[in-house]
Amino acid sequence: MEDISITLTTKPGASLKASVFSPPSPTTDNSLSDVLVVFLNGLVLSRRAWSPAITYLLSRYSNNNNQQPPTILTYDRYGQGDSDNDPTDDPSALPYGHDAYQVVSDLHQLLTQFIASSSCLSNLNSTRLVFICSSIGCPLARLYANAHAHQIQISAYLFLDSMIANTDFVSIFPDPDDPQFDPDSLPADISLQDLRYTRSQFYKFFHPTVPNAEHLDRRRLAEMLPFSDEPLLPLAAVPGSGSNDKKSPLLTVVGHDWDEFAEQCEKGTMTVPKRAINAFMNPAWASYNDGLAHLIQPPENQTPVKIATGCGHFIQKDDPEFVAREIKHLLDNLQG
Repeated sequence: MEDISITLTTKPGASLKASVFSPPSPTTDNSLSDVLVVFLNGLVLSRRAWSPAITYLLSRYSNNNNQQPPTILTYDRYGQGDSDNDPTDDPSALPYGHDAYQVVSDLHQLLTQFIASSSCLSNLNSTRLVFICSSIGCPLARLYANAHAHQIQISAYLFLDSMIANTDFVSIFPDPDDPQFDPDSLPADISLQDLRYTRSQFYKFFHPTVPNAEHLDRRRLAEMLPFSDEPLLPLAAVPGSGSNDKKSPLLTVVGHDWDEFAEQCEKGTMTVPKRAINAFMNPAWASYNDGLAHLIQPPENQTPVKIATGCGHFIQKDDPEFVAREIKHLLDNLQG
C-alpha cells in the first residue's frame, strides 16, 4: 500500500491522507480491472486498522497466478487519523462541525479525483465500487449510495457491525425512572442500579451529542436514516450490458459475537454488566442487522446476517483474516 495525500478541489485548505494499492500491469485477463474497493472507517479506528485485513486479502491473490486483485483505497476522513481537520468547520460551533451529508459529499469528490488520476481506472461512472464499511462507515455508505445513485455504481457492500444509526443508544435500555416503567419486567439478574448505570455509560460514550475527534456531528443521523431496512440500496449496472440493465448489488451484513461484545463492554472502559448488554443491546443490534440484510431486492438475493465469532465491535481488529475472506468472497462473486 502506498501512502498518498489528496487535497479536494472543493476544500483546498486541507488534505486527506489515504493509502492505495494499484494492481500490477495484467499478464492475464483481469476481470476486476474496473473495480475499486473503498474502505470506510468507523469513528474510532483509522485507515491503518484495515492493513492486516488487506495484507491477508492480497496474499490470497499472490498465491493464484490466474487472479489479480483490484485497486484498493483506504482514507482518513477530515479530523481523523493522519488527515487534516475539515477547513469548513466553524470554530465557534465546535465541538460540532460537519455532518454526515458533508462527509458523503467529500467522499464523492475524493473518489472523483482519485479515479481521474488513476492509471488503472477510467472514470467514476464506469468504475464498479465495492464498499467495505465498519461501524458508522455503514450508514455513511448508505447515505452516499442514495445521494449519488445516478452518478455511480456500487456493486457490493460489506457491513461490519454497522452503527445503529436510528437510536440515541440510551433508549435501547428501559428507563427505570419513567412513571410507566414496570420493575417486574426486568430480567431477574438485572437490578435498577444496573439499568441506571448502563444508561449513564451509554450516554457518556455513545449518545449523538457526544463529541468526537473528527468533529462529525451525529445529532441528526437518526433523521437521515430512520429505518434499517430502507431506503433500498440502488441497483448496480451489469458490466458490458448497457446502462439500462441493472441488478441488485451484493450485500453481506456481519454482526459481532454477542458474548465477546458483552465481555468487552464489561471488562473495557465502559464496565457495563454483560447481563445488561445481553438482555437489551445485543437483541436490538441483531434486529437492526436483520433490517440491513433486507436493503436489497428481490428477497432471493438477500443473505442471512453472519456473526463474526470471537469478535467485538471492531471486527477488522479482532479478526482481520475473517474480513479478508468476506471481501474475497464478494470479489469472487463479482468476477462470476
